[in-house]
Amino acid sequence: MTGNVHPQWGAEALWRQLQLLLPGLSVEVLARAESTNTVLLDRARIGGGARDAPITRPGELDNGSAGDPTPLGRRDADVQPCLLVAEQQTRGRGRQGRDWVSSVGASLTFSLALPLAPADWSGLSLAVGLALAEALEPLPPLSDGAAAAPAPRLQLKWPNDLWLVDDPAAAGRGRKLGGILIETVSVGHRRMCVVGVGLNVLPQPVPDFPHGYASLQELQPGIGAPAVLACVAEPLVRALLDFQAHGFSPLVAAYARRDLLRGQAVTTTMADVPSGVADGVDERGALRVLAGGVHLVVSGEVSVRLDTATAE
Repeated sequence: MTGNVHPQWGAEALWRQLQLLLPGLSVEVLARAESTNTVLLDRARIGGGARDAPITRPGELDNGSAGDPTPLGRRDADVQPCLLVAEQQTRGRGRQGRDWVSSVGASLTFSLALPLAPADWSGLSLAVGLALAEALEPLPPLSDGAAAAPAPRLQLKWPNDLWLVDDPAAAGRGRKLGGILIETVSVGHRRMCVVGVGLNVLPQPVPDFPHGYASLQELQPGIGAPAVLACVAEPLVRALLDFQAHGFSPLVAAYARRDLLRGQAVTTTMADVPSGVADGVDERGALRVLAGGVHLVVSGEVSVRLDTATAE
């Protein structure tokens, strides 16, 4: 079922399409919210009887840990999936507590909450980014012996950003197009995963943005936020269900085609690896950094920057 429907978003059509994959799904569109992630996390915690349940990121999870059970009488609806769209986020959050700029009509900001139980959470943000990029800019399938395809314009900056590259031949250069914030909370014996997505749809001035600002209309002129949501929603759901079943390892080759950092000099906030050269990702989505050997960097609270940039 749907709620708070704004007709131009086609929420009922989205619900009919997605509920076949996620039974019990609700689709909601709000004119304004502080943060769609926060709304859905608070609902899960309150409904599960644990208002202070800790919120974690996949990189911080102990695999298989679902926390303590919630009180008796917990309703089944506490873990029902929900797609929540906010036409404007007033306190949108990005990774490591950064603000996310969102304005009516110029941005698409939404979160998808669903119970998820992968064997290994590692690489989830990469799988989400890849699903979004491939929905918005499909590439020909990988095939043995085929000529190398041109580099895509939509590329992925490990671990959770989408960038638009003006000249794919100029490796490592581009502008931020969107970001992903994944958070989880225990509800009973299950873990709710909330996947937050923010995408720049229309050009708009953003002060003090070190990498420059990209919008989807540069890639698809005339596209609007509802059309972007209709384009990415089902691929995102399918990617999450596939990740639950198979993890990140089947996606390594596909990710490599869009890897913005591969072969680029980077700096990190890891004390052991202050700088090096990015060398792709492994089968669990960890970033390989060459610095007197191969070092594996997992997401968590680690920040990785191109060495020519002044900020992430």
